[in-house]
Formats: sequence, structure tokens, C-alpha cells
Amino acid sequence: MVGIYLVERYLPDIGADELRALAERLEHASATLCRDGTPVRYLDTTFMPEEESCFCRFEAPSLHATALLNRLANAPYARICAAVLIAPQPVAELVPEP
Repeated sequence: MVGIYLVERYLPDIGADELRALAERLEHASATLCRDGTPVRYLDTTFMPEEESCFCRFEAPSLHATALLNRLANAPYARICAAVLIAPQPVAELVPEP
């Protein structure tokens, strides 16, 4: 079973180029692991400049697989947590019929 995992990182003094390089390393590591039979996928990153930190989101079979991807990408992290994605309902479902 695949789940969602959030990886928290502290990135003091990181620039836009370094953030792009981090994302590229994560994408490359994801492709390598998938090719080798571990279905772990880097989804996205949310960066908070004022906090000098970010959260990277992954789809993976386990916390261990998520940690492996980050080690392979040489991407240090503070912690990894399982997460639950709650998406908004489509607008059509929220508007009552006349």
C-alpha cells in the first residue's frame, strides 16, 4: 500500500537555484528507485523563506522508502512523517441545486 509522507527540512540561506537543484536530485532519485522496483515518487516542495524551511511531499510504500530516496538524493532532513491528503470538494458539489 502506498501512502503520503512529508519530509521537513531546515534550509538557512538557500537560494532559488539550490532549491531547483534539490528538486532535481529528488526527481532523479525517485526515478532510480522506481526503476529498481521501489515505487516511491517525489511530488512537490513547499518552501517557507521566512522560516528557512520546507516540506517535501512523497508518495511511497513506507517511511523507510522515503528516507532511502532522500539519502540517495543527498538531501538531509529534520524528520519524516506519514501524512493524510485532504483535497477540497469540486465546486459543483458544494453549490446546492436550485
